[in-house]
Amino acid sequence: MSVVFVYAIFANAEEAERIGRAMVEEHLAACINILGPVRSIYRWKGEIESADEVTAIFKTSSEAVERLITRVAALHSYDVPCIATWPIDKVLRNYAAWVEDSVR
Repeated sequence: MSVVFVYAIFANAEEAERIGRAMVEEHLAACINILGPVRSIYRWKGEIESADEVTAIFKTSSEAVERLITRVAALHSYDVPCIATWPIDKVLRNYAAWVEDSVR
């Protein structure tokens, strides 16, 4: 098993915290880091849009990552949420063990 970081964007901090807490409670993530607001500029339905959003990083295992992505998407307010993985090349062994134990 290996550690995977899942990067996600949310409409606001409340949504990030609600979904993040659910993922930890459901043992799909060991933890979530909710970062400060970001300004996003993107194309949606043919128009250039901008929005203040919140970035979050979930820590999970390679075994749980698909279930985590599916669950976050189901709870998310966006039609097409940004949810992407960052595989971790190197990680402190004790940290990896904690992540893996947390999502079992």
